[in-house]
Amino acid sequence: MKNIKKKIVFEKNYWKINASHDGYLKLHGIVHDREIEFYPEQLKFIGHDKIISNKGIKKIKFDIRFHLEPNIRLMKTQDEKSILIDLDGEGWKFSSKNSKINIEEGLYFGEKNSFTNNQNIFISGMTNEENQTIRWEITKL
Repeated sequence: MKNIKKKIVFEKNYWKINASHDGYLKLHGIVHDREIEFYPEQLKFIGHDKIISNKGIKKIKFDIRFHLEPNIRLMKTQDEKSILIDLDGEGWKFSSKNSKINIEEGLYFGEKNSFTNNQNIFISGMTNEENQTIRWEITKL
């Protein structure tokens, strides 16, 4: 895998990180590009995951995972359009309007020689014939 692009912007009221890699290029003919913007005054993250085709891709299933520490608790909202996040008593909301989001159980390997159960957020879908952008947002409640 090779990093293709990396760009960082750090200003007083705006941060942005943009990077891409070719880890899926050989097998699927796609490049994954992620852009994360942070608005400190609003306590809001906006992300764009782009699936960029080099040569017209066929439909393949994709999952975008957000791995979380074990002390974070998640709950899907009744309308299934958001996930509420409890981070040490603080409330946050994860949403992705045009994508299917869900919660999965996982394993956290953040401590040497051990693992702990955790919960992760994931977005799933199918690629289409064109370049595709999956937009997501995390906001403090």
